[in-house]
Amino acid sequence: MLESNSGIFKIRGEVWDLSVPKVMGIVNITPDSFYAKSRYTDDSLLVDAVGQMVVDGVDVVDIGAMSSRPGSLEIGNQEEIDRLIPAMMAIKSAFPELLLSVDTYRSEVLREAAIVGVDMVNDISAGRMDDTFLSMVGELGLIYILMHMQGTPSSMQVQPHYNDIVLELLSWFSERLYTCRSHEIYDVIIDPGFGFGKTIQDNYTLLKNLNTFEILECPILVGVSRKSMIYKLLGVQPEEALSGTIAANMLALQGGAMLLRVHDVASAVASIKIFNAYNSRELV
Repeated sequence: MLESNSGIFKIRGEVWDLSVPKVMGIVNITPDSFYAKSRYTDDSLLVDAVGQMVVDGVDVVDIGAMSSRPGSLEIGNQEEIDRLIPAMMAIKSAFPELLLSVDTYRSEVLREAAIVGVDMVNDISAGRMDDTFLSMVGELGLIYILMHMQGTPSSMQVQPHYNDIVLELLSWFSERLYTCRSHEIYDVIIDPGFGFGKTIQDNYTLLKNLNTFEILECPILVGVSRKSMIYKLLGVQPEEALSGTIAANMLALQGGAMLLRVHDVASAVASIKIFNAYNSRELV
């Protein structure tokens, strides 16, 4: 029997309560992430962008230094570290109280990020691309975002296929959660991995059935911001996909999402306020 996760976490001695939806802002220290406006290679522009997220009400910032867009290729460990660590240090210096997540699946990168100070780790590989990664997460005691991906970023959109995507992901998450517990990882957030080895129809099937994953007793993260499931469906570019993102985020909230991973913090914060009011939750 898996231990349940109530969504009440402790970070730096303080309670972080995911029983009320929160917002994760996306920052990419890359030249090739799919949404150009999320890319920052200049520290001063990065700090300004994160500052605006803070003003807009962000709860945690997720920073990644290697693109995971469909068809992307890996960079070396040291290049990822060289991109990531100066950016993290600039953010920590400007906003020491801001919660930080690191988007990586490599132990060596995570070790360096932990030295600077990180609160959670967002792992698109679910610990399957580095044999020592889960052990390190457990040793560090970080909140762990466990994401589903079929294949790898370079291959995941080459004819993805499922017989029953919801049941298959439920079984997959159950197995991976068991593996997490075996590595003493107990603070887990699950992410169905929209766009990671899924067709457009797969993505909407997952969105429609999102509340099914509540049986896993872990908070659910949804990251659909400006993705192809939105912009291709609407026949627009990612830069024109904000209205579709807002609509999809509201559907995700209705399906039980407790953490929205977004490029546009202000609109996600507004969506959550309206969702809370609609459900007679405390207005914040």
